[in-house]
Amino acid sequence: MSGAGPAERMWKPNNEEGGALAGRWWQWALSAPDDRSPVRDTTGEHAAWNQPEDLWFLAGTYGGQVVRRCAIPSDRPVFFPVLNMQHPRSYSRIPQRMTATEATASLNSVPLPLQEFTAPFRTGLTQRYAWGIWGGFEPLTAGQYVLEIKAAATNGFWVDTTYHLESKAP
Repeated sequence: MSGAGPAERMWKPNNEEGGALAGRWWQWALSAPDDRSPVRDTTGEHAAWNQPEDLWFLAGTYGGQVVRRCAIPSDRPVFFPVLNMQHPRSYSRIPQRMTATEATASLNSVPLPLQEFTAPFRTGLTQRYAWGIWGGFEPLTAGQYVLEIKAAATNGFWVDTTYHLESKAP
């Protein structure tokens, strides 16, 4: 592994910023066509799909185990879900959430701080709510990194995601 130590790269957005990022992440994830969806992707091939210019989103999964390999720019912070969900306001007027039994993320084996965010967001004319346990880190110096994400909920949903990241100068 290379690059700056993960402990130097921790990023903790405040509740307002984190909620806004969670909503932006869901807008990004829900806008992808199925054949290019970073969430459905099992290899990392579609990780760069429609990324915003001010940060980099890493995709969650629809559950289970996945290993992805992708390049990320060394000049942007990274934001990702550990465990998350969304629903339209028509389903419930209050944000729904899962009860986590496990939620961890580590970069090069160093644990990252995680935060829970809930926020409203909109897709087209539909008002939605996002909930999740999220992680992130500051831009990484050029090099190779391994991001490991593990989570489980009381409803039986679980994720075990490994990202092999190559941070590259833009």
